Amino acid sequence: MEKRYGVFFIGVIIFAVIFLLSKPKQPVGKEMTSQQNSSVVSGAFDKSKIKTDAEWKKILTPEQYHILREAGTEIPFTGVLNHEERKGTYYSIGCDKPLFRSEQKYDSGTGWPSFWAPINEGSLVLRKESVPGDDRIEVLDTCGGHLGHVFDDGPEPTGKRYCMNSIALKFVPDEN
Repeated sequence: MEKRYGVFFIGVIIFAVIFLLSKPKQPVGKEMTSQQNSSVVSGAFDKSKIKTDAEWKKILTPEQYHILREAGTEIPFTGVLNHEERKGTYYSIGCDKPLFRSEQKYDSGTGWPSFWAPINEGSLVLRKESVPGDDRIEVLDTCGGHLGHVFDDGPEPTGKRYCMNSIALKFVPDEN
């Protein structure tokens, strides 16, 4: 019986953490202020691809909108691309721009697709994100969609872990 309660409480704690991580943040849209833009660490937004919230709601599914525009987080180990093993390219859903190659992907054990580097530095925007008690680097596509975060605990050669939400990516396999 005690083991059951332990599993239950662990489940409640995991749910609470996911809920807190999924709390909507200020989306990047046409109304982006210079203060929000000033926290950009690297990369640049493609102003021609920035849309209003109403435009994004017409294009994206509700789940995609939550992740990309409200900076949500999908439940770990549920993303369809987490176990993708074919050779190919990962594109951003919002911009339809190539971001990662399958050769850069690795199993981080975190439950989200992880990559040690993007295709090129200009394909992503990195923005400093202040979370109480934790400063993180948010990864966005160049049209302002939240993809995930980058951490300094990845494998060589970069030591980086680009931890992405599956729902924010589209996989296109290589033609044989």
